[in-house]
Amino acid sequence: MNRKFLSLFIVICLGAAFITGGTLEAQTPAIRLTYSTFFPPTHIQSKLAEAWCREVEKRTHGKIFVEYYPGQTFTESTAWNCYDDIVNGRADIGFSALAYTRRRFPVMSAVDLPLGYPDGKAATAVVNEVYKRFMPKGLMDTRVMYLHANGPGLIHTKDRPVKKLEDMKGLKLRGHGASAQVLSALGAMPVAMPMPEVYQGLQTGLIDGSIYPWEINQGWRLGEMTRYCTAAFNIAYTTSFFVVMNKDKWASIPADLQKIIGQINDEWSIKHGAAWDASDMEGLRFFLSQGGTVIGLDQNEALRWQSAAGPVIVDYVAEAKKRGVANAQEIVDFIRQALDKYGK
Repeated sequence: MNRKFLSLFIVICLGAAFITGGTLEAQTPAIRLTYSTFFPPTHIQSKLAEAWCREVEKRTHGKIFVEYYPGQTFTESTAWNCYDDIVNGRADIGFSALAYTRRRFPVMSAVDLPLGYPDGKAATAVVNEVYKRFMPKGLMDTRVMYLHANGPGLIHTKDRPVKKLEDMKGLKLRGHGASAQVLSALGAMPVAMPMPEVYQGLQTGLIDGSIYPWEINQGWRLGEMTRYCTAAFNIAYTTSFFVVMNKDKWASIPADLQKIIGQINDEWSIKHGAAWDASDMEGLRFFLSQGGTVIGLDQNEALRWQSAAGPVIVDYVAEAKKRGVANAQEIVDFIRQALDKYGK
């Protein structure tokens, strides 16, 4: 082939590549990621997680594609082992509650203490402030995308109304992490149970109720099973959630795409906090529409509950120190200050 024909051949090939969009960049295979969570696809938090996946694809112009697996549909990944699955690389991204593996996160578990959270927006701001301030080792074996936390956890019961502290005695109530300790301090019998199993637990009488934020009444349909809610806001806890990525997978993503994901993460943390509050209101309306009753506590009774729950915070500080968190009291004080800042 002489030079004239060789030059013509190259021009034709380049022209064909231009016409078909077949640039070198477009031919590069997309980075594929897997994302696992226990939230069902219909839950607002799951919808937000899936929206994050699509936003990553959109802003990276298809250079990253995320396969989303809600409702524990990713192989054998559950709410309990989600974090380990990310560390071990079984899934690339995971979304679950820190409290499901509480002992792994002694610093972050302080966020879930019964410190009187007013809403999800404040709780989300607090959990991210704690992470940025203390950078706990427990989260260092993954790449944290962002954290968020739900609205105030309140006591819901199926058959017995709880109007005073004595009414808690003997009740079998679902709780995990710090919320289980709160239930025990208030006189109930805490039962550890993943959220996907709570409806059946109430249905079969395995538990008498649960402690959770209002949104769960609709999001997990528990408002169909519970009749009473005791609104003890002064000892309301939160549950903090993680969205993390496998460190090696994160390192394999080009820096320019990492930057884009970081920007999306900052936006989505705020979206999750706002969604918790919006769904709390929807959950409350659903609970009331099912014939549910909200029980308030007068000032004296509320102080009794706060006094009963107080040792949970003291015990956290003592236990955390035993586990090497020397500044446990500083963490609790920092959270209280953050709550004063964001709770108002």
